[in-house]
Amino acid sequence: MQEPKPDSDLRSSLRPLPNLIFASRWLQLPLYLGLIAAQAVYVYHFWVELVHLLHAVMGSQEALQQLITSIGYKPSGAPITSLNETVIMLVVLALIDVVMISNLLIMVIVGGYETFVSRMNLESHPDQPEWLSHVNASVLKVKLATAIIGISSIHLLKTFINADNYSDRVLIAQTCIHIAFLFSALAIAYTDKIMSGIEARKH
Repeated sequence: MQEPKPDSDLRSSLRPLPNLIFASRWLQLPLYLGLIAAQAVYVYHFWVELVHLLHAVMGSQEALQQLITSIGYKPSGAPITSLNETVIMLVVLALIDVVMISNLLIMVIVGGYETFVSRMNLESHPDQPEWLSHVNASVLKVKLATAIIGISSIHLLKTFINADNYSDRVLIAQTCIHIAFLFSALAIAYTDKIMSGIEARKH
């Protein structure tokens, strides 16, 4: 029985044009490196907002005004001179939003690289993400859709808490967009279920 060729022999046996096309997947590498840079920007933004929150807790009016400006909060009554529950809640939701977007970036960077560029051989690594062991393009799409719904939920909650500063048109539009995300995720998950059933019947 003939032994299978090692991967290096298979790569070297490809004709020049297929070899070039297959190697073109490495053009995605700068894109993932760019997302890592975007991740660093989010980390910096998170810590800036957190430091402002801590300074506002200690009575800094400058930090408080920076927080109010960043979350787009416009009180209907007297100007805010100290932290209140609404401002704290909006700031915390903004921090959670940054974390969730950061998680989305990690899924795209790690899952996308593993699926479309090259294997990272993390099977024996103790910190290997659980979802990475069975990731493929379909699973990645479902997970990304779920993450986007979570981010949309946070944005919608922030809008409802700060509803006085938004028109009814904006509130309705954001709600409809969130519902559209929900239906899109359900459609993606249902399509993935159908395709998985077809593949299972083939085997």
